[in-house]
Amino acid sequence: MSDSGWEFWIDRGGTFTDCIGRAPDGLLHTAKILSSDEAPRDAIRSILERSGEIDPGAPLPACSVRLGSTVATNALLERRGAATVLLANRGLCDVPRIGTQQRPDLFDLAVKLPEPLHGASIGAMGRLGVAGDVIEDFDDERTLEALKSLAHQGFRSCAVVLIHAYAHPEQEQRMLELARRAGFSYVVASHEIAREQGLLARGETAIADAYLTPLLRVHVDRLQEVLAGSRLRFMQSSGGLTESSRFRGPNALLSGPAGGVVAAARVARSQGFEGAIAFDMGGTSTDVSLISGGEVDRAFETIVGGIRVKAPMLRIHTVAAGGGSLCRFDGFSLAVGPESAGADPGPLCYGLRNDRGALAAKELALSDINFALGRLQPDRFPFALDGTRI
Repeated sequence: MSDSGWEFWIDRGGTFTDCIGRAPDGLLHTAKILSSDEAPRDAIRSILERSGEIDPGAPLPACSVRLGSTVATNALLERRGAATVLLANRGLCDVPRIGTQQRPDLFDLAVKLPEPLHGASIGAMGRLGVAGDVIEDFDDERTLEALKSLAHQGFRSCAVVLIHAYAHPEQEQRMLELARRAGFSYVVASHEIAREQGLLARGETAIADAYLTPLLRVHVDRLQEVLAGSRLRFMQSSGGLTESSRFRGPNALLSGPAGGVVAAARVARSQGFEGAIAFDMGGTSTDVSLISGGEVDRAFETIVGGIRVKAPMLRIHTVAAGGGSLCRFDGFSLAVGPESAGADPGPLCYGLRNDRGALAAKELALSDINFALGRLQPDRFPFALDGTRI
């Protein structure tokens, strides 16, 4: 299918999806709708129908689409990725949990560690030395049985993390094949995703990939289906674009925020500022970054949502606090997030209704507080806000 000449830039957030379309004549069009798996398609359709390019309900033409998504970011912050198993050497399963033992707050007497991404682990018998020599023989049969047991319990994703695999990946490859035989639909070996020294960072990156990439695959496959014939590229955490087939969890963690930071640096330079602070508050998360000398700092090992990830990223600090973050009182203290109302049911002030006509939202969100305080601008929303139920 030939390209229609239309180009689209889309930011698919947890609550809203924003789209800018450029027609072949260079004219820009915009659309803002509530997020869903079909939101990019619906935003494109809205622009093309309003511009008269296509008739209502007509098939979408092939076009160029560049998309930044917070699907992976929000899934990590809210801990709603795939059910994941860690397969490691016997005695090393607790390494991701122990971490570096660095205290996040030096004077905090009650340190609360982030919950691990994997829901179960297998300590496989067998180990290679640093020179690749066999220190302990591997027991494939026992490992396969343990994997089958967890697959039967509903685990579908597996991260294989063996010591010294950065230099000697053969045993990881064997374990990867065993996991596939056991019935896991997605398996990743640490040497595939971060082939570097450092068991902890390499392991956490592999676990993040196993936890997030299956979710991304569903998202990407759905987009490719609804945008059939179009060239679909995704923004990565590094600020660069990649083809949809190469879009993976660790490189997608800051996909949405990265686009905002690149844009902020461009705007700052256009106004003569070499230094700026980018603040991007969405519906689920808030992202802050520093622009110095007209450029954004980059990192190759980053902690996101309490998880250490080895991947090239723009240096962005992300917290689970956005307009849709739920406000709760547990009897002792008030808390905001990390759970979010998202696009469905959304905050109370959105006034969204379910199939029976009842108000879909049940809990107070940060947007509701700001609406009650008069800080939201109703004319900036794509629909009317309703504060009668707050």
